Amino acid sequence: QVDAVRVYVNSSSENLQYPVLFVVRQQKGVLSWQVPLIFRGLYQRTYNYQEVSRTLCPSEPTPETGPSDQIIFVDVSSMAPFNIAYELLVTRLENFQLETNKAFNFTASPSQPQYFLYKFPQDVDSVIIKVVSDAVYPCSVVSVQDIVCPVYDLDHNVEFNGVYQSMTKQAAITVQRKDFPGEQFFVVFVIKPEDYACGGSVPSSIHGNVNRTWNLQRMKNLQVTIVPSIKKSVYVQAMFFSFLSFLSFYLGSVVVAFVHYISTDMKLTVPFGSVSIAGSGIMTSSHPITASTPEGSSYGAIDESGSSGGHQLSSPERGPPAGSDTDSSVEEESDFDTMPEIESDKNVIRTKVFLYLSDLSRKDRRIVSKKYKIYFWNIITIAVFYALPVIQLVITYQTVVNVTGNQDICYYNFLCAHPLGVLSAFNNILSNVGHMLLGFLFLLIVLRRDILHRRAMEMKDVYTLDYGIPKHFGLFYAMGIALMMEGVLSACYHVCPNYSNFQFDTSFMYMIAGLCMLKLYQTRHPDINASAYSAYASFAVVICLAVLGVVFGKNDMWFWVIFSMIHVLASLALSTQIYYMGRFKIGKCSDLGIFRRAAMVLYTDCIQQCSRPMYMDRMVLLIVGNLVNWSFAIFGLVYRPRDFASYILGIFICNLLLYLAFYIIMKLRSSEKLLPIPLFCIVATAVVWAAALYFFFQTLSSWEETPAESREKNRPCILLGFFDDHDIWHFLSAAALFFSFLVLLTLDDDLDAVRRDKIPVF
Repeated sequence: QVDAVRVYVNSSSENLQYPVLFVVRQQKGVLSWQVPLIFRGLYQRTYNYQEVSRTLCPSEPTPETGPSDQIIFVDVSSMAPFNIAYELLVTRLENFQLETNKAFNFTASPSQPQYFLYKFPQDVDSVIIKVVSDAVYPCSVVSVQDIVCPVYDLDHNVEFNGVYQSMTKQAAITVQRKDFPGEQFFVVFVIKPEDYACGGSVPSSIHGNVNRTWNLQRMKNLQVTIVPSIKKSVYVQAMFFSFLSFLSFYLGSVVVAFVHYISTDMKLTVPFGSVSIAGSGIMTSSHPITASTPEGSSYGAIDESGSSGGHQLSSPERGPPAGSDTDSSVEEESDFDTMPEIESDKNVIRTKVFLYLSDLSRKDRRIVSKKYKIYFWNIITIAVFYALPVIQLVITYQTVVNVTGNQDICYYNFLCAHPLGVLSAFNNILSNVGHMLLGFLFLLIVLRRDILHRRAMEMKDVYTLDYGIPKHFGLFYAMGIALMMEGVLSACYHVCPNYSNFQFDTSFMYMIAGLCMLKLYQTRHPDINASAYSAYASFAVVICLAVLGVVFGKNDMWFWVIFSMIHVLASLALSTQIYYMGRFKIGKCSDLGIFRRAAMVLYTDCIQQCSRPMYMDRMVLLIVGNLVNWSFAIFGLVYRPRDFASYILGIFICNLLLYLAFYIIMKLRSSEKLLPIPLFCIVATAVVWAAALYFFFQTLSSWEETPAESREKNRPCILLGFFDDHDIWHFLSAAALFFSFLVLLTLDDDLDAVRRDKIPVF
């Protein structure tokens, strides 16, 4: 048992010109202080204490000498020209060494700090120091220091050595045996003279050097418990659990693909005779189609004759043989039209009251596919250039935490932060493996569909050429990469979560939501979807706004006014483009064409003759969408949420859910059906998202508050003794995003045998 001695001194003198000086000399060091003891606060405030109590550096008996008496010299002096009364008391501490799994209660104040010794038991490699208090204030600091004298146990020097945290009601520090060669350490408890570091109020007066005594009764009752942390075997179990959970998705995908292959093979073995096309003309599906269908065929059938002024037009989907699908400078012009009269027809076709898919899939398939592949290559470039500086920055953050010992830099859930190597919270990083594994699996599923589609194109399969939704996979590939990058950047954020780098976690969430909306729109509007350049430029603007929101969005009203105006105007402009199927052009700058046209439409349709809108379904969607977005704008203007990144993400997600719901409702209204696989994916998406959001809202830390206030929300692990609520959110959100992507991939599989001039556009 290690012995320790505590020296208590008290002096009634408040004369700062002639303090009483106390110097304690020991075998291994010297400790000195003065009474009144002066602490400095914010704005150079001073706080004077007449009572001081300090623990002296303990001496441990050696095996050679055995127990021996300590010799301590206490020198008391003052330069005062008059006598000063003081009180000196030296006591031996009975409970200086803390024990494992045993709570210990004590009291501390700014001038009477406390520290205790802890030795690692033989079979324990890691422990968690848990400190709790019933009172929020006074603000305190918990520090873990090596066995070195002197011990830094005052407010102005406690940060000089070891690892430390500020604390209100709760603190937790994980300590590993390997960090302390002597297999023992001091746990130091310091009470701060002011509470602003813990989120308390700043003293009102900022002027003057008047000595303040109003806060001298800053006593805090604390309870410390040191419990063993998890063993190495738990790390192994957690890794196996993480990888096996998501590899089961791979197994399920293989089973579904095998069943699909068997069922397709059985269908092919059954002779199905001949296929009737549009009620006229009979052909066998095994032979190439020739331009011989009668004149009565409607647009979008196998071939057209007589429908374009007497001359034949081969189907634009057909193009040259697949083997000639090569790059050329001409084909890279992604927006040019391959049909000579298509530009003059655009305004007529796209402004019809009832549009069909054949009206909006007139461009050459190869050109459009190349246009959408740009999404894939661009997002890879963006991911590399975005991720490398992020990784470098978070490595620097982690290094700073490890070198300085300041655990107030990063907002972990300290009651469930399991270190590994240089990482402080490995469990929060490991739980992001699901995004990467499922993102890669989605890429494999899309690749399989892409290969099957190409084979069908090579065989000139009727159903591939002129039936169903045109297959363009570029956006799906981009979504898979975005899901993988979300896992990488979320892991980077969780290396050191704080206010400055939260945007890393959300940047690719914006991209995922935006790409999903673009994919949903592209399904029925393959010719008029946004180009990759304009889409990613829009995402860049959103991320710029997010950064400005992080910097200025806390209290600056002007920022919220400007942002709300941009939000509302962007909603109106996008609504006009969608309503007129991209055929509405903005006039000259002085003309303000887009808003003038919108005003004219409102006047003629709603005021002058109160007629029914030409495109009723689109109008209903856009009205609801604008109401939702205007509500977000008003909410932001009134409440000014501090978490601006999540606010923007909420806007994206609500718009995506609104559009998806509209799409499914319109699909069912059009007498289309949901096949078992997309129906299962929709149900799975809803269930998994509900479960994921439940765990997301279990707040375990918050960088919107001070580190000490954030630690009040910390909670123990709930899964395998290794993962907390937020880790489960990572697992479930990865699965939910994967199922969401599958919904978009399979939603229109029921249309594969429906002619394009029979598929409505909405």
